[in-house]
Amino acid sequence: MRRLPPLTAIEAFVQVARLGSVKAAAEALALSSPALTRRIQALERFVGHLLFERRHQAIHLNAEGEQLLSEIAPALDSLAMAMERALGGQELMRLRLGVPPLFASQRMMQHLPELRAAHPELHIDIDTGAHLLARLDEGLDAVIAVAVEIDPHLYSRRIDAEDRVVAIGAWRLAEGAEALRDPAELGRTTIFLHRDLPDTFDYWREAVGLPDLQPAAIDHFDSGQLILDAAAEGLGVAFMLESHLKASQDERLVQLFGIAAPSPYAYWFACRRSSINRRPVRLFHDWLFADAAA
Repeated sequence: MRRLPPLTAIEAFVQVARLGSVKAAAEALALSSPALTRRIQALERFVGHLLFERRHQAIHLNAEGEQLLSEIAPALDSLAMAMERALGGQELMRLRLGVPPLFASQRMMQHLPELRAAHPELHIDIDTGAHLLARLDEGLDAVIAVAVEIDPHLYSRRIDAEDRVVAIGAWRLAEGAEALRDPAELGRTTIFLHRDLPDTFDYWREAVGLPDLQPAAIDHFDSGQLILDAAAEGLGVAFMLESHLKASQDERLVQLFGIAAPSPYAYWFACRRSSINRRPVRLFHDWLFADAAA
């Protein structure tokens, strides 16, 4: 049988090909960029030709690299899954999960005891940082993300049924001397938008028939809970999903104007297609959707 190149060189090649970046692949494999580059060069020497086109900061597969990736990546994924199955009998399994903080606090943490009771061997590292989908190859096994759509190259499944965009404010903005009785009055008010839901106000003002409506100011947040807290303190009006308001169970908050707009945003579960059959990912996935259905 013909001698094979080192598995580490093959793994490096597949990671760079999938990520399109030596730096990102090096981080995913816990290597320095020079060390990963040496592995790629070793594989290119083994096959006798270049596999990538290098352009300034970017790196792209050439035709020979595309052909090799199509033939070798499925085999490497199969090997990884075989190792997962071989390790499946070990006592401890670990899932590295990316999740938005508001989803974690409103909809996940209170249900995790059920998952722990069903699968005490499964442990979850929770990451609530930014750009979760982009970090699937940077240490995360799976993510829950709020998005309009998911890259079709990923495995994804929508968690929610259709949701709606609503204006959320303190009770005193719904009644009394400070009340906002007409959407046009937002022209004298600050509104709050979430980093992951940047177009919620645009969808809402279209729905109320005021596409040119401009608020007094727009403040941006990267925390859903802080947006709700700011709205509850009467600092402005938050444009979030109806499910966020209901799940908050915050008696200080109310939906304003009685108007809701169809939302393109939803929560999704996503992971690499090669990861969905890994036991920790599959256990969490199946539990999540059984819980969502219930």
